[in-house]
Amino acid sequence: MPNAKVLEEKKALVASLVEKIKNSPAGVLVDYKGINVEDDTKLRRQLREAGVEYMVIKNTLIRFAAKELGFDALDEHLNGTSALAISTSEDVIAPAKILGDFAKTHENFTIKAGYLEGKVIDADEVKKLANMPSKEVLIAQVLYSFNFPIMQLAIACDAIVKKAEGNEEMKVAELVAAKAPAAEEAAAEEAPAAE
Repeated sequence: MPNAKVLEEKKALVASLVEKIKNSPAGVLVDYKGINVEDDTKLRRQLREAGVEYMVIKNTLIRFAAKELGFDALDEHLNGTSALAISTSEDVIAPAKILGDFAKTHENFTIKAGYLEGKVIDADEVKKLANMPSKEVLIAQVLYSFNFPIMQLAIACDAIVKKAEGNEEMKVAELVAAKAPAAEEAAAEEAPAAE
């Protein structure tokens, strides 16, 4: 039977883990068996640079913390070797993306489950998160969609200016207006016939 000092240390570890999970928007639980020290060191460095805390922790301690947080669905995944990656920044995709990419190149390294915004998610949902574009890419896509119409207008204006350079008397309306399509001409011819 463990002594009181060991129990207090474990309670402190669980309390610390509960606080870290509570204060993070996302985390991923993985089975890390079969990776060598070199790969583990590279993985930890990459996670640290992305603002993700990665720790190998006993399943029983994770189980106690999960129970306290209401993450009971994690219990079925707490077997074998377990490591937990917790996002310490607002980037909810970073842990899933880094660990998902790592799992693709390391056969025995598998994603077990995770949590996102206070809810437990399964391995498939973690993989979907991993395949999402990063925050920077999403921002770039939105900005491009805002700029695209303006860019098209600038191109059209530039083409008008280039077309008019040779003919100073040409009016802008002549440059912009399309020639009357055949449908309009046909409609004009039918109008007197209807009278």
